Amino acid sequence: MGLLTKEEYRAIAANLDLPAAAFVDGSYRPATSGKTFTTVNPATGEPLAEIAACGAEDVDFAVSKAREAFDDGRWSRLHPSERKDVLIRFAKLLTRNARELAVMESIDSGKTIFDCETVDLPETITCIKWHAEAIDKMYDQVAPASDDHIAMVVREPIGVVGLVLPWNFPLLMLAWKIGPALAAGCSVVVKPAEETSLTALRVAELAHEAGVPRGVLNILPGGGAEVGEPLGRHMDVDMVSFTGSTVTGKKFLSYAAESNAKEVVLEMGGKNPCVVLKDAENLDAVAAHIVNGAFWNMGENCSAISRLIVHRDVKEVLLNRIEAHAREWPLGDPLDPETRLGAMVSKAHFDKVSGYLDGAPKAVIGGGTQGGAFVEATVLEVPSNTHTLARDEIFGPVLSVIAVSSFEEAIAAANDTDYGLCASIFTANGKRALRGARMLRAGTVTVNSYGEGDISTPFGGFKQSGFGGRDNSVHAHDQYTQLKTIWIDLSDDSDAEVS
Repeated sequence: MGLLTKEEYRAIAANLDLPAAAFVDGSYRPATSGKTFTTVNPATGEPLAEIAACGAEDVDFAVSKAREAFDDGRWSRLHPSERKDVLIRFAKLLTRNARELAVMESIDSGKTIFDCETVDLPETITCIKWHAEAIDKMYDQVAPASDDHIAMVVREPIGVVGLVLPWNFPLLMLAWKIGPALAAGCSVVVKPAEETSLTALRVAELAHEAGVPRGVLNILPGGGAEVGEPLGRHMDVDMVSFTGSTVTGKKFLSYAAESNAKEVVLEMGGKNPCVVLKDAENLDAVAAHIVNGAFWNMGENCSAISRLIVHRDVKEVLLNRIEAHAREWPLGDPLDPETRLGAMVSKAHFDKVSGYLDGAPKAVIGGGTQGGAFVEATVLEVPSNTHTLARDEIFGPVLSVIAVSSFEEAIAAANDTDYGLCASIFTANGKRALRGARMLRAGTVTVNSYGEGDISTPFGGFKQSGFGGRDNSVHAHDQYTQLKTIWIDLSDDSDAEVS
């Protein structure tokens, strides 16, 4: 399915039927309080819809319905192949409604329609299909034991799960979490980001249409204090999976400790290094990878390349190539398929990102803003890895450049961060590439490329980038299940005295 013109996308946007109510127990319903909040198109500043502003009462109701659904087995005890069939139908409905979802995602988040159509929707659908197909292919185990015993190790769904989403990839992060959670047999209560609730609400309706039973997938829009914290503290929630900032993620550890010691999985921030050594080949291709890694999704990406750690001997040539490739990333209307850099997700986030540019070193590339919502692709040279621009997660299209003189200095600078989500290394020396990949303290390390792996590879970080589990791959199922040992005594008791 090819891309449309911007006029055609605008026509679709103007005629969307935007969801506005929470989705609980199989139907849309307003917040108990009757309160709403306005969701805004960040590219234009125009209001899109009044969304239900849920609160603690709604959390209690949704959790009770999720628990009811889990305990009566309408989903958790379905045959694995039946759950698979439902999720395959769900993926087909997502495919059928992909264009509507792509436009909805773009106008709600500021993301480019190009990315929504070519990356976010295809990967969202792939994620649901992949976890659906995994359901009836995951075997339990029999542990070694004596002839008098059988030791079975079985997985069981963990129960009621709270899923707290970020605003930068609303659909994709929803899929990363509900895919394995639903495949495992859990019931879920999802809190989408306040800035980007629309597609999660629509997806829940499609899931229910596909056959996901009522109470199994519930969506509660609202604020962090009003929905996120009550979900994190709820005594009948068995685990929480959170993706977002490190500051907020740490709060969920407190919520769990102060309530029922629920399991917590955290995928948080990053300040990801890209190491380019002096023997790196084809600097033009290297520059293309760096530009994609730094500016894709406007840099609103926890795995974005935000620090370029480059050998002094190739720095100037590489920066010239980066500048040339950055010109291929026009900034503008997100619904224009030619646009590669859309709007920041909100005015508040625009202010945060642009604030880092005030008083920053003179930009090598970019450094400006447009229209109160748009930040140019920006490259800044900083004096050292201790500079604020090299330490803080800016979460915008801002790349900090740090010059080094050796492999050892590059690896030390790359690891000198509170985070450890992703890293990249470019070198023509295979042994050095593998040594560097082993030495880099990050959950995903790419060699001579930028990327995050794919649906088959686990995604998550070291240090303050998170812990407790991984998204994607079969490993994602682990966090939504718990292990049970069933010990069976087979010893011969035929000689025992019968009374």
